[in-house]
Amino acid sequence: MANDAINDFSVALSNLVDTAGKLVQGQVDVLGAGAKAVVSVVEPVVKSALDLAGNAVNSAGQLLQDATGTAGQLLQSATGTAGQLLQSATNTAGEVFQNVTGTAGQLVQNVTAVIIPVKK
Repeated sequence: MANDAINDFSVALSNLVDTAGKLVQGQVDVLGAGAKAVVSVVEPVVKSALDLAGNAVNSAGQLLQDATGTAGQLLQSATGTAGQLLQSATNTAGEVFQNVTGTAGQLVQNVTAVIIPVKK
């Protein structure tokens, strides 16, 4: 009878350890499934956030490139316009100087002709 009690205790202990092992294994399986579920939910959100960030960076780069190009065109246009204005002003000043010089020369000739009459 003593052996029966020891055998019953041994079987009960073995069943208890088996049940505890199964409970722990079940909890590990539940945690693993939960982790997989969290990853499967978070993964698309993170991917979308990264795609959105990448698109924002690309858009900012394109905007900067467009702004730089436009600024370059404006500077080139302003430089060309300034050059044309300077050339036009220089030409006008040259013409005015030529006209003044010519008029002054004619005045000197006329005054000289009046003051010093030509003898015939």
